[in-house]
Amino acid sequence: MNKPLDVVTFGEPMTMFYANEPGLLHETFSFSKALAGAETNVSTGLSRLGLDVGLVTKLGKDNFGEFIIEALKKEQIDTQSVVFTEEYSTGMLVKSKVLTGDPVVEYFRKNSAASKLNISDFNEDYFSSARHMHMTSISAALSKDCHEFSIHAMKFMKRLGKTISFDPNLRPKLWYDTPTMVNTINDLASNCDWFLPGINEGKTLTGLEKPEDIASFYLDRGIPLVIIKLGAEGAYYKTADQEGYVNGFPVAEVVDTVGAGDGFAVGVVSAFLDGLSVEEATRRGNAIGALAVMSPGDSDGLPTREGLEAFMA
Repeated sequence: MNKPLDVVTFGEPMTMFYANEPGLLHETFSFSKALAGAETNVSTGLSRLGLDVGLVTKLGKDNFGEFIIEALKKEQIDTQSVVFTEEYSTGMLVKSKVLTGDPVVEYFRKNSAASKLNISDFNEDYFSSARHMHMTSISAALSKDCHEFSIHAMKFMKRLGKTISFDPNLRPKLWYDTPTMVNTINDLASNCDWFLPGINEGKTLTGLEKPEDIASFYLDRGIPLVIIKLGAEGAYYKTADQEGYVNGFPVAEVVDTVGAGDGFAVGVVSAFLDGLSVEEATRRGNAIGALAVMSPGDSDGLPTREGLEAFMA
């Protein structure tokens, strides 16, 4: 019998090596090691806020796999649905350090263990034990099997009446071409309850420019709530009967932009599970997104309840 979970998610956790000094990656010799992966970041953030979170994935029986499973357990993320395989390796990435803008990220994840996740790995009891499922489009981009797993998971949770949040988390390099990416993600999005694109992602996925128009595009497809991240400006939300802008939080210094969207998802999902309003959830998303960009690792800035309350105050 699985213990009840607040949130279940699935995807590819990776070992990340991030540069300790600014410069080109091939000229950098000093790196720090950390846990990475969009769904992993969200799991970490939700767990730090006291929610029970389970992550479903496959890891290679190698040193990176061992590092990841220990890191997940340290964050008190439930790992009973993590499967190890000797056939494939654990994915990894290398990230540069920049003084302005977005860092360069190089992935080493082709034919990784996580890309072999398939419907036969889907544990109905485990997923049904969760109140909510969070996901991104990254899994669907990894392989045909992962795409099928994503669709299956969404339809299963929807059938049970569970809520689903979906962050498109665009990774164009992982897709065959842009039209395939756009069509696949928009099809997946139509099965979710809370859609969380960034403004540039929304423009890519819809061809529209204004947050209001992008949100309407998805509301017309049957999605109940769309919240669009606007970077430093905050976010815009829209449902069938309400809409609004919520200001961002001031940031002392932007250290690393990677993980900001995952932090936003942590804020929104945790707030809704706490019973807060759409506006309050959007505000919490903005707060955790701001905290995320002030730290070097993808999840270093994700707060505890106490840290979040202090920052928002």
